[in-house]
Amino acid sequence: MILHLHLVRHGQTYFNRYNRLQGWSNSPLTQSGYEDAHKAGRTLKDVAFAAAFCSDTTRAEITAHTILEENTAQKEQPRLVRDMHFREQFYGYFEGQDMAAAWWAAGAPHGAGSYNAIVERFGLAATKDFLKEADPFHDAESDEEYWDRIEKGFSIIANHPQLHEDAHVLVISHGNTLLSIMHRFAPDGYDLSERPLNGSVTQLDFDTSQDIDDAVSIVSYNQ
Repeated sequence: MILHLHLVRHGQTYFNRYNRLQGWSNSPLTQSGYEDAHKAGRTLKDVAFAAAFCSDTTRAEITAHTILEENTAQKEQPRLVRDMHFREQFYGYFEGQDMAAAWWAAGAPHGAGSYNAIVERFGLAATKDFLKEADPFHDAESDEEYWDRIEKGFSIIANHPQLHEDAHVLVISHGNTLLSIMHRFAPDGYDLSERPLNGSVTQLDFDTSQDIDDAVSIVSYNQ
């Protein structure tokens, strides 16, 4: 069964505005964040969604409801499924901290003092593993822990009883999660130094009959 997933990064929050790691913590949408959600809703208003999913954070839920309210493709919208498996990466001790300071703490012991430097020298997985190592409580998700949770999110979508061949699915996602998906599944040719914008749409085709590494095809990024 092929599903067409429309992944939308939630609207801007105050932590986004202040350049702080957000993860599992939650700050309110800014006025621009509400506008981001409405813009995404207008972009997707003609798509008939068979199902809709988001993380159990208010920033994701408000974005999802706004998009569904803008939708004109069908009279009755699907019930929104909220689940922790769609959350952003968990940053543990570094939740809410300034991003530059947090990534310096993670990368400096390895000779890479920023997020981009870690990615360039060690790969994206190292950003998660180095942050967990730097976390004095080691609560931050490792790369393995992160993907175990995210893959369960894909399984939740695959097993949704209302879905059928060629169904369109709305998923409200998060910045680092979208980057992680792109780094894992995107072919060459995408500029992944460009972070997904708040309210942007990334489209995937998801083949539920395949193992996860063969199941995801990127259609578009950060539109």
